[in-house]
Formats: sequence, C-alpha cells, structure tokens
Amino acid sequence: MGEKFGRHIAIYGKGGIGKSTTTSNISAALAEAGYKVIQIGCDPKSDSTNTLRGNAYLPTVLDSMRSGKKVHLADISAKGYGGVLCIESGGPVPGVGCAGRGINAAVSLLQELKLFAEYKPDYVLYDVLGDVVCGGFAVPIRDGITDRAYVVSSSDFMAVYAANNLFKAISKYAPAGGARLGGIIGNGLSAGYSKMLLDDFTNRTGTKTVEYIPRSLVVSQSELYGKTVIEANPHDKHADIYRRLARYIAQNDDLTIPAPLSVSELRDWAKIWGDRIFDYETGIVAESANI
Repeated sequence: MGEKFGRHIAIYGKGGIGKSTTTSNISAALAEAGYKVIQIGCDPKSDSTNTLRGNAYLPTVLDSMRSGKKVHLADISAKGYGGVLCIESGGPVPGVGCAGRGINAAVSLLQELKLFAEYKPDYVLYDVLGDVVCGGFAVPIRDGITDRAYVVSSSDFMAVYAANNLFKAISKYAPAGGARLGGIIGNGLSAGYSKMLLDDFTNRTGTKTVEYIPRSLVVSQSELYGKTVIEANPHDKHADIYRRLARYIAQNDDLTIPAPLSVSELRDWAKIWGDRIFDYETGIVAESANI
C-alpha cells in the first residue's frame, strides 16, 4: 500500500446493524476533538456518510470512474460535519459484477490521487458491509489497507453469526500482516440480557466488547434530520457514548487475533442461551432445567 498517513480503521457489521450510524458518529466525535478525519463508505448502498452531509447527494468513486472522464478528488468527495472528508466507493451496476471488488478499485484510485499523502489525515475510517458474501469485502483487512478492525453487533443471533464470520476472516489474514481486531461494539442493545450475551460470546472467542450503545429514539431522530447525534443532539447521553467510543478507538492499541467458533459450536452456544429465561426488567438471567 505504500506509506500510511494516520490510523486506518475498518468498521464492519452485517447489513442494517447500525455500522454506518456508528461510524459516522465516531468520525464526528473525532472531528469535534480536533482531528483530521476521512470516512470512506465501502457499502454498495453508498449511504455511509449521509448523516455527516445532511443527506446531500455525493457521486461515488465507481460511478465517476465509469463515466470515462478523468476523476479528480473534488468530483468524489465532500466535507461534512466538523470537516470530515466524505467519500463513497459505490458499487457495480445493479445485477452486474461483484460489489466487493469496487472497494479495491476505489482505494486504488484514491491512492493514485495521492489523497492520503496530500491530506495527511489523523484517522481514516472504512465503513464496510460485514456479511462477507464475497472476498472483496475482506480487502480492507486483507491487503494492508487497515491494521485494525472493529465489529458492530447487536445481541441478535444473525448479527453474532456475521461477527463470528468476520472473526474467521481476521484470523485467516492477521498472521500474514492483515488487520487485527480491536473489539466488538454492541449496538442497539435493549433487553436486559444483551450485554451478558455479547460478553459471553466475546469471552468464548478471546475478544472483548469495547462499548455498549443502547437503543434510542435520539439516534433515529438525528438521522431523520440527516445528522449525527454529535451534531443534532450534542448534549444527549448518546453523544457522550459516541465520544467515549471515539476516544477509545483513538487510543487503543490492544489488538487481538480472534478465535472464532465453528458453525456447530456457535449453534450449540445459541441453544444454551435459547434455553434461558430472560427477565427483561431486571436483567437477571435464570437457567431453566425444565424447558
């Protein structure tokens, strides 16, 4: 990849889990703290940076490349809240090609444009679809683009399943110089058992949960305004949660290679939790031997 400028961080999560919301609020919090930040959306939906830009339209890298014209940085980037430089890699024409390959093409173009060397960011955040449906989505953690990754997950089984798949990818590439794991970001947690379930999963995989973000209408309201919580509701407790998470990510160098569960181990683990009784109000978990 050549010389790096700043800390490059990949943030993964299954579709709909809130990874873009989380990433954008981290970017906003870092910018608020005075850092130069670039956020690169690596999801074919191209909506990663929307709340940093008031939902304004931003041409994607791949669409600009397909135009056949010479692409300049100003054509594919825009500054959002706090001066965060926003870029969307985009995806293939619907029904044609692999969305994951677009990430590699987009990053290659950004390097040709000398984005990192000339902008000299403190932090570059890559918001990446985490279902790992093809190898292209592993590019940020496989090819030396980033050296660390975080996974956004709720306590729902399919979110944990996707996180475990990402652990498999990280454990495959990390020994050869790929990115290591910074931890799990628990998002949209509401039920009393949510923290315990995530903590149990991380304990079993040799990882850790670095932040717990409860479900909140403030997040939904801010997004309806086309803004991050940091911008729309800066004094809300959720804004402070994102600030704390941003500080952790900025300072953390405790990176690990996860030990993912096999498919059968993950299913057996899920059944154990399925056999428990959850007290949603107190958060007390009681084992049931009879049901």
